[in-house]
Parts: sequence; structure tokens; C-alpha cells
Amino acid sequence: MAKIAPRRDRYFLRDLHQEIDLYDRKLAYLDKFVEFASLADREEAEKELLAKRAPLEKAALELAASGVEYDEKDLPRSFSTMNIERNSARKNLT
Repeated sequence: MAKIAPRRDRYFLRDLHQEIDLYDRKLAYLDKFVEFASLADREEAEKELLAKRAPLEKAALELAASGVEYDEKDLPRSFSTMNIERNSARKNLT
């Protein structure tokens, strides 16, 4: 029996955005509330979360670049700040 390829549509992208936002919230929680024995322990925990988030971010950006539609309201908070920075950079160029 043939494997069914995962869907790569706007709903898949929305789910990716939600998962990225979850990791953003985990990182924010880590910075504000979690206490570690040393700075190295904090950096290790942060590194682990960023390693899990990176492939999700890459996939989401690739899907958006390939033309998959998405709503601005579904973007993770970190992507919203990226959009604001890009838009202000474009305005500065003109």
C-alpha cells in the first residue's frame, strides 16, 4: 500500500505557525520564570528549544515562499515582528 504524502496546504501552515508560537511561549517562559543552577544550564535548555523550533520555522517559511496562503492573524508572534522589521526596511529603501 502506498504512503499518502502529508498535505501542504494553508491548514498545515496554520498548524506549523501554532507550533512555532508554542515554542516562542516556552522560550519566553524559560527567560522569565525558570531558575537554573548556572548560566550554562539555561543556555543548554534554550538551545534545545531553539533546535526543535528551527525546522518548523524553516518549513513554514518555505511553504509561505512557495505560495501557500495564510492569514496574518495566524502568524506566530516572532514572525509578526519579522514582518514589521521587513516592512520598515522596505519603507527605508524607498
